[in-house]
Amino acid sequence: MPKFKTLKQVDLKKKRALLRVDLNVPLGENMKVDENEKWRIETIIPTLKYLIKQKAKIILISHLGRPKGKKDKKLSLKPIANELKKTLKKKIIFSEEIIGWKIEKKIERMKFGNILMLENIRFLSGEEKNSPELAKDLAKLGDVFINEAFANSHRQHASMIGIPEHLPSFAGFLFKKEIEELDKILKKPKHPLITIIGGAKISTKVKVINKFLKIADNVLIAGAVANTIFAAQRFFMAKSVIEKDAFPEIKKINLKNPKLFLPNDLVAFAKGTIRHHEIDEIEKGEKVLDIGPKTIYSFSDLIEKAKMIVWNGPLGLVEQKPFDKSSKIITEAIAESKAYSIVGGGDTIAFIKKIGKEKVFNHLSTAGGAMLDYLANETLPGIEALKK
Repeated sequence: MPKFKTLKQVDLKKKRALLRVDLNVPLGENMKVDENEKWRIETIIPTLKYLIKQKAKIILISHLGRPKGKKDKKLSLKPIANELKKTLKKKIIFSEEIIGWKIEKKIERMKFGNILMLENIRFLSGEEKNSPELAKDLAKLGDVFINEAFANSHRQHASMIGIPEHLPSFAGFLFKKEIEELDKILKKPKHPLITIIGGAKISTKVKVINKFLKIADNVLIAGAVANTIFAAQRFFMAKSVIEKDAFPEIKKINLKNPKLFLPNDLVAFAKGTIRHHEIDEIEKGEKVLDIGPKTIYSFSDLIEKAKMIVWNGPLGLVEQKPFDKSSKIITEAIAESKAYSIVGGGDTIAFIKKIGKEKVFNHLSTAGGAMLDYLANETLPGIEALKK
């Protein structure tokens, strides 16, 4: 595990603890947290309880969505603060001010053991630009900084890597656990090790695919990631979701590697009709929305023999039946296997929660992109910032 200090290595009594969390939880039209997303809020509860017990003043920093440096009522953290209050059964002070003398005074008046949540940090344009001035202003609000946002630690943002330049910095319990779990794959893998890569974008996954072609026994590719590979190989993919800009990146993958398994049949949809196809049979107007039965069978067969499984990204359009079929069957195959299993990525976990299969997996990672980046590079900007 990378070397950095953790929460239990600091005296927090009567300290102002700046706690960077990832409460980027989708809100429904009613501005309430979806039932299948509440688990993300629950993951930070042990750290909060520890800080309360230590009599620290807790100042929460998080982002929600992509407001592009401007205030957006639909992306306010207030509904998240209300949900956290219910989960923790403790009052959460909410502040629309993020930096400046007003919030500094509010924190000064806080009682030790109380929690204050700042408004969406991405309402400030300096956050995503990693503004040194913003980092300095945020650091004024605390005595120590704790990173509990592993899922956002691949971002070089002011609240992630800027604040540690000014304050003693530590990893939270969840942050540490995420790294320990992913290190089981990198440092102590059990073989056969199977990696399942799905989802929409391949551009963020090329590095991790190449890494697993070295360390895993099999790499199974599905979803729009597979569509893009087929399109780059000049197969006709009609109206399927593909990432054309990623074609040059695909050249970096050895597609002839015997460890790499691409679908050999697909499920396509057009004008209310669902059809099963071989790869070279996609017709005009069709969209590929899932992998076919032959591929499901071959993937399940490999999973049955696995000792360790890593999964990131759905295999089909899980939001719409019957294109969730392959993801359901693969989840069942993982449940029936004796493999140690780790799953990450928001869409994948939301689906697993929806079908009530979360207990199948040994670890549900809060991270998607950060999980892939850590597995590919064995570090992240947020980790490096804690080492300083």
